[in-house]
Amino acid sequence: MSTNKQRDFVLRTIEERGVKFVRLWFTDVIGTLKSVAIAPAEVEGAFAEGMGFDGSAIEGFTRTYESDLLAQPDPTTFQLLPWRGDVDPTARMFCDLTTPDGRPAAADPRNVLRRALARASDAGFTFYTHPEIEFYLLKSSAYGPEGPEPVDHAGYFDNVPGGTAHDFRRRSVRMLEDLGISVEYSHHEAGPGQNEIDLRYSDALSTADNVMTFRTVVKEVAIEQGVYATFMPKPLSGHPGSGMHTHMSLFEGDVNAFHEEGAEYHLSLTGRRFIAGLLRHANEIAAVTNQFVNSYKRIWGGDEAPSFVTWGHNNRSALVRVPMYKPNKGQSTRVEYRALDSAANPYLAYALLLAAGLKGIEEEYELPPEAEDNVWSLSDSERRALGYAPLPASLDHALEYMEESELVAETLGEQVFNFVLLNKRKEWEAYRSQVTPFELKSNLGML
Repeated sequence: MSTNKQRDFVLRTIEERGVKFVRLWFTDVIGTLKSVAIAPAEVEGAFAEGMGFDGSAIEGFTRTYESDLLAQPDPTTFQLLPWRGDVDPTARMFCDLTTPDGRPAAADPRNVLRRALARASDAGFTFYTHPEIEFYLLKSSAYGPEGPEPVDHAGYFDNVPGGTAHDFRRRSVRMLEDLGISVEYSHHEAGPGQNEIDLRYSDALSTADNVMTFRTVVKEVAIEQGVYATFMPKPLSGHPGSGMHTHMSLFEGDVNAFHEEGAEYHLSLTGRRFIAGLLRHANEIAAVTNQFVNSYKRIWGGDEAPSFVTWGHNNRSALVRVPMYKPNKGQSTRVEYRALDSAANPYLAYALLLAAGLKGIEEEYELPPEAEDNVWSLSDSERRALGYAPLPASLDHALEYMEESELVAETLGEQVFNFVLLNKRKEWEAYRSQVTPFELKSNLGML
């Protein structure tokens, strides 16, 4: 469908469905969803000219002297918001951000991903992704001396008759389907109150849009049901963190470039080099795939989060996993990146994962031997002997890798690259200056 036909479809649907408000969505550099509501009469003008706003007021977008930006709605993303119901029906569209002269805004995360996808396209590839998104349901955002209180104490795959999580997942999945987002699985995860919903494979830009919509749906359903949903990477001490394991594949037309019949694990040379790129650049991209101080509590807190730069066939302790091959399903050959957490900006994270994999293909990186053992059960000396390097131990450590990375600077662009470094340095400095309950409990009474 042509752009004009898509726009006509949106305008006609707005009229036929009695839509009263249209929300224009975009994200800041950190991945926070931004929204401005316009009246239906303004939509045609927004398609033609964009909606102007002050970019300097949004985290990481512009400097004050170049603040004017335009939000250009993408008609292919038009959907009615099901949680709004029939009272004042409301729709949404994601936007691409541009400067007044029509150039893509340098700090628009959606544009960062578009640029990475264009590079892949120039090499003949389409990039597909499939995220498994974990989150916690808590009784409220408030917390006491024992920390946040989960809505249940169920475990992995548990069925809890009449439980909050069961009803929550059913309602969330129905809303996602109403928004045109296909769901593959939903289940209770290993932590108390922890849940997982897996979205079906899609092109990476659609997936990133879907992740942003997913977070909003989960938050809205939580409010509706009187609970609180959080995508914080590690909200509960002693329990698993929330990851966003993402399965990835490259296609050349209709052919899966990662599949080779008869090869080990049916994984092609292209797929092996893609994994090698992910491994070599994993530490450089960590400040984006794991962008918060709390992210490293998940990475180094055990409970199946990867802590070392390894790959393996169906090895869940590895950073990159090659899932079991399904006979006669070559199109399903893929790799899974397991460090990414649920709080990442999906546009920037997918752009960097793609760039790292493409670098491995372009530079013909050699894939190191796979990790066949449980990496967590090995001793430090055994891991060193096997060449298993650790992921960054902290956000500060990750930023040291990032600021030396040509790949990250090139992929993000100068403005986003510099903002992420500045913003995250401030977060680390604020965290480092805190006196924590752990220190007080450990030291106050004995020193």
